[in-house]
Amino acid sequence: MEPSTRQCTQSLDRYRNEYLAAFTATLSLVATVSAAGWSSPAIPALKQDDSPVPITADEGSWIVAILSIGSLFGPVITGAVIDNYGRKLTLLLSVIPLSIGWIMIALAEHVHVIYMARFLHGISYGTAYSAAPIYLGEISSTAIRGSTGVLVTVMAKLAFLIQYSIGPFVEIKSLAWISLSFPVIFMMLFYWMPESPYYLLSKNNDTEALASLCWLRRREEHSEEIGREYSAIKTVVEKNQHIKTSVRELFAKSNRKCLIIVLLMSCGMQFTGINALLGYSQTIFSKLHMGFQATELSIILAVLQLLAVIVPTFVIDKAGRRPLLLISCGGSFSGLVIISVYFTLDAFDYSVQYLGWVPFLATMTFIIAFAIGLATVPFAILGEIFPKHIKAQANAMFAIVTSVAVFTVVKLFQVVSDGVGTYVSFWAFSICTAVTAVLIYFIIPETKGLSFEEIQMIMTKRSRR
Repeated sequence: MEPSTRQCTQSLDRYRNEYLAAFTATLSLVATVSAAGWSSPAIPALKQDDSPVPITADEGSWIVAILSIGSLFGPVITGAVIDNYGRKLTLLLSVIPLSIGWIMIALAEHVHVIYMARFLHGISYGTAYSAAPIYLGEISSTAIRGSTGVLVTVMAKLAFLIQYSIGPFVEIKSLAWISLSFPVIFMMLFYWMPESPYYLLSKNNDTEALASLCWLRRREEHSEEIGREYSAIKTVVEKNQHIKTSVRELFAKSNRKCLIIVLLMSCGMQFTGINALLGYSQTIFSKLHMGFQATELSIILAVLQLLAVIVPTFVIDKAGRRPLLLISCGGSFSGLVIISVYFTLDAFDYSVQYLGWVPFLATMTFIIAFAIGLATVPFAILGEIFPKHIKAQANAMFAIVTSVAVFTVVKLFQVVSDGVGTYVSFWAFSICTAVTAVLIYFIIPETKGLSFEEIQMIMTKRSRR
């Protein structure tokens, strides 16, 4: 066995339980993000004459956008529950509104029922996205914290692939029943995972905290390594318990730098237009002059983005956060500009019927570039930069700002594309991506290989400067 292979095997064996807990926790995102991917195959089907619930183009845009409105309430629920009842219970509860929503869609006979279901989907979406990074950050060792954080996006892209692959080939109601199985599977598996040792210590449950840490690290209770880490965690928890926690703390001078990073990451991700492209992928691809059907192109897109987001799992803890983000912005910008040029030429009646493959390849470039950095790294950074006593509030802020940005993008995309032209939307996305790249270069610090305590020292020094 080669040294590199042996090292990889030993690493997987050592961190096996941590990866298992992280994997089952992020199944909540497979379940909730499936609701976001559902709209791509569902909207064209609902617009057809034989639809069980006929809709207009405007109603379709609301079906996509209402998810974002519901997701605004997810962080509020997370903030109220996660520090009082735990990370594990919060994640388990997060999929209950989702399950109810799928049942409503399966039984729906009017578009307003779908609206209500999408609102419930959004609540689950916002709750899971707020809670999962906290759980992952607290159960993971420093050596793999980046790769477990990236799992948030990997599992989300898996959800899109599932919906894109199944949705076009089954009826709307059947798709809802199939989607209902995802939250059920998550609850059945995640129920057996341990609670975060940080949370258990915050509730003075030392025995369970130690047992949780030993299981996660695969070490004996009396080992020196467990003793050091347990003492370090307890010190951090005791220190944070003496600090008053409130949303106001996010805006304190010492956390101002962190807050700016959260706003940049959430807005920068969404103003690239990624959710508009994913939510309307079949609609967009139907405008391309190609020999393939829009459903087939959407499946190719989903496969590529899933493969692409897996890459940072293996390199983020070696390459660093900043390089991946900057490379991601550069590739995303290039792809968006080419797409913008194509739709501009098409809008002004230039002959582009033989160039349909160009914007499709550009879209794939954008998807891959976005996946290796902008889609994954922000969640790793978010789990690192804030002090633990306001981490829940920080995640809530990230989720709320993201929800507002997503709603703005997906709703205006349909309005602008129908009213002015698709090319205008993509030029706006291109400009926003370029601005994001510049801001990342000047604002985002490198946190590769640093402990929580070292990162806090860096952020505090930057804030004071």
